[in-house]
Amino acid sequence: MGYILERQRYTIEILLQEKYAVPRIAKLLGIKYNTLYKEIKRGTVKQLDYLLKEHYVYKADYAQMTYEKSVSNRGRNLKIGSDHEFAAYIEHMIKDKKYSPEALIQHMKNEGIHFKTSLCFKTIYNYLDMGLFLNVSNEDLTYKKEKGKKKKEISRVALNNRKGRSIEERSNTVNNRDQYGHWEMDTVVGGQGKGKACLLVLSERMTREEIILKMKNKKASSTVHALNMLERKYGSKVFREKFKTITCDNGVEFLDSKGIEKSRYTKGSRTTVYYCHPYSSWERGTNENINRMIRRFFPKGINFDDVSKKQVETVEAWINNYPRKILGGLSSNAYREIFQSAL
Repeated sequence: MGYILERQRYTIEILLQEKYAVPRIAKLLGIKYNTLYKEIKRGTVKQLDYLLKEHYVYKADYAQMTYEKSVSNRGRNLKIGSDHEFAAYIEHMIKDKKYSPEALIQHMKNEGIHFKTSLCFKTIYNYLDMGLFLNVSNEDLTYKKEKGKKKKEISRVALNNRKGRSIEERSNTVNNRDQYGHWEMDTVVGGQGKGKACLLVLSERMTREEIILKMKNKKASSTVHALNMLERKYGSKVFREKFKTITCDNGVEFLDSKGIEKSRYTKGSRTTVYYCHPYSSWERGTNENINRMIRRFFPKGINFDDVSKKQVETVEAWINNYPRKILGGLSSNAYREIFQSAL
């Protein structure tokens, strides 16, 4: 085969992550070695880890974007053409269902939805930027990547939390996301001067499972109380298995590490808490990504005093059923079911 399909690009990304040699990947996919070598070179991007160390990885979506850009430069006509039904579906999913272009394409694949035209999510992003849709534009997208944002200088020690267990002590089992039960914790707050209530959010690192709890205020005692309620809900034994570790920032609501770790109903600890470095939000990347999803429903400036428990539960369910590229197009709930059935 002299060319590479989009689905093959994602297979290449997975196999490279699993340390397959390039000749073996070429043989498995029936691709010429030189073609695959050029493809990997074209789709390789530079990334930074939490220590700001550079490393290079192949990303299928970037490779597909580069390919489509090269094709569009040849003057090919717009793919969506006169497929008005598909255009209306895209508008509905973005504007009404709050789906990103990537998620709506994955939803179509999961549900077997087909139209006369087929598009990849990057093409939809391009069309939105070009203003080709009648009822939606890129202004309707909830989140767009910020450009040129300056990074704050980093202090490696939180001066308000010198006794907390540092994320540097966290094991590779947690860092590698290969075991269920390791969570990131954060709060989502309302507008300044608009009530005291906030949301406590817990994001599981491997499955991206999300738990959202409304708290009456942003005090350390409220955080401990919320975790006590979770321990009561699940039972102490299940809680220990489900919440092996929790990683959070150094906000005042998380500084009672003993209260977070100590079991409310049995002797001993119920979890282990780690604290990130100051100004290092990427160390809780799962939290940060899912918080953006929460903001689709609870935008900045909202008064959480006026938000009901039912509304919070609805958003939690939406997030846990949202198709995620990082989970191979599955939702967190579906991915977790597969993982648990394999145990």
